[in-house]
Amino acid sequence: MHTPILTPPRRAKRKTPAPESGLVALDGIAWKQFALLQRAFGDRRYPKLTFLNGTLEIMAPPSGKHGDIKSSLGLLLECFMQTQGIRFYKRGSLRLQQPGIASGEPDESYCIGSYKEAPDLAIEVVIHSGGLDKLEVYKPHQVSEVWFWKRDRLHLYRFEAGEYHKGERSLLLPGLDPRLLETYAVQPDQYDALQAFRARLAAADERPEPNP
Repeated sequence: MHTPILTPPRRAKRKTPAPESGLVALDGIAWKQFALLQRAFGDRRYPKLTFLNGTLEIMAPPSGKHGDIKSSLGLLLECFMQTQGIRFYKRGSLRLQQPGIASGEPDESYCIGSYKEAPDLAIEVVIHSGGLDKLEVYKPHQVSEVWFWKRDRLHLYRFEAGEYHKGERSLLLPGLDPRLLETYAVQPDQYDALQAFRARLAAADERPEPNP
């Protein structure tokens, strides 16, 4: 009778150690392991878990700057859609999963025009560089646009012909200048910034149209 040879389970490899940023990525994680972790944390917002093709990214509770920018962008965007009469449905940090392959949650998300299972617009606030390619998380759900906030700038990606392509303006909200959002999102007083943004939108609406 042969004695079976027992091999220890494969350890997850740390792919991107970044303790100073609160972001760690581990390679070699099975979907079942990820699902167990997800269940253990339940509906808690943090740590934020993102899974893509066997790599697990764990993000600790973000800095105050992350939360401030996320909130400011959401308030400004909602103000624009309300003043322009654009119907929208806020989906927040909606979990998007492709079982066995990918799972992630945006910082904010919206359905434009009508309610849908997957959002039309997802927003990711990136304070520290590195990490997974989040566009691959959104691709299976064909999220129309993904906006990344990096280094005080908005980077817009549009889903076209099965891939994401960088663009200067939003096709979902063509009347919105992304540079305007950047200007007001970084202002130190959120309330004053929102009031100034609303006043600017009102002034633009009152401006007479040029003669043909």
